[in-house]
Amino acid sequence: MTLIELDAYFNAFLQKERFLADPSRNGIQIQNSAPKTKQITKVAFAVDACVATAEAAVRAGAQLLFVHHGLFWGGCEPLTGQVYERIAAFVRHDTALYASHIPLDANHEVGNNYGLARRLGLTALEPFAEWHGMTIGVRGVLPAPLSAEQLSQQVLGAGEVPLHILPFGKKDIRTVGIVSGGAARDVEQAVAAGLDAYVTGEFEHERYHFGKERRITVIAGGHSQTETVGVQLVMHKLAKETGLETVFLDVPTGL
Repeated sequence: MTLIELDAYFNAFLQKERFLADPSRNGIQIQNSAPKTKQITKVAFAVDACVATAEAAVRAGAQLLFVHHGLFWGGCEPLTGQVYERIAAFVRHDTALYASHIPLDANHEVGNNYGLARRLGLTALEPFAEWHGMTIGVRGVLPAPLSAEQLSQQVLGAGEVPLHILPFGKKDIRTVGIVSGGAARDVEQAVAAGLDAYVTGEFEHERYHFGKERRITVIAGGHSQTETVGVQLVMHKLAKETGLETVFLDVPTGL
């Protein structure tokens, strides 16, 4: 498949046009030398676009890197210093870059939040947490009550350790809201919805006392760890439906 064909393939289900308030420049961020004709046979997937993942994609023999966090956000930046080094890592090897931020968070099939919800077996799923007019997360009901520790273990992958477990709420958790990544502010929407627990990536100092006083359990699973889900779901979908080779580049930040 060519880069243009892959762009159409990804957007058929990610639908970036539905998320115009997203500051990320979703879609193709760096093209290759012949986007309409050059055949892409292997696609790499990672959470972040950076020099490390660009070089890892090249070593893996991939001609395209698909990421959640791209290089371009909002306005233009001069191609100097770190910005130049990151872009040069792609251009030097004719490696294309594709980014999907909020479209990947919110997607019901391959998104970060619905993927985490499936790990928990949540039922009665409903869209949850609005940001800039976009609904990003999901809420639902656990099939059986869990403690805060059990919830953390089940929502994260094997061997992953949460940044924080804040067991401020009920001992037996039944209802959960999820917004991956850096969404500490959305704990307020979880409280307003009457949920027992809130799962996100990072939690902030200024939200700590709010959560404690409102008696809601918070699992901060790590920004990177809660967002490896979506890129891997897209990876598996692409491999199954197109037969292209794929590879996941695990470059954790520990944050």
